[in-house]
Amino acid sequence: MILCDTDIIIELYRNNDRIISELKNIGEKNIAISIITAGELYFGALHKAELKQIEKDIKCLEIKYIDNEISAVFYNLMLEYSISHKLSIPDALIASTAIVNNIELFTLNVKHFKYIKRLKLYTFS
Repeated sequence: MILCDTDIIIELYRNNDRIISELKNIGEKNIAISIITAGELYFGALHKAELKQIEKDIKCLEIKYIDNEISAVFYNLMLEYSISHKLSIPDALIASTAIVNNIELFTLNVKHFKYIKRLKLYTFS
């Protein structure tokens, strides 16, 4: 299982061949997103038709919801990195989701996450 950051899903919608190929290699059944990513995608929708398409697409993926354990890890990440690295709330919640579920995070924004000690980042060729 791989947790995809919001930027990966956006690149999928932009028909980025490299991302599409990698997601095919991973396999649809092995792709998850955080509920935060779902919210960010909905927020970025330009109109109702796009929102409905995003909703349809998200139903094909496993959604990881925030629970007490993710909240606790999120809290500790914010304590440790909010000042030193300006860790954003959405990024901290997504990273916490990957950490608690012990899965790699697939992101193009490696600089937003590389300093988080317990987080495993997905690398692709």
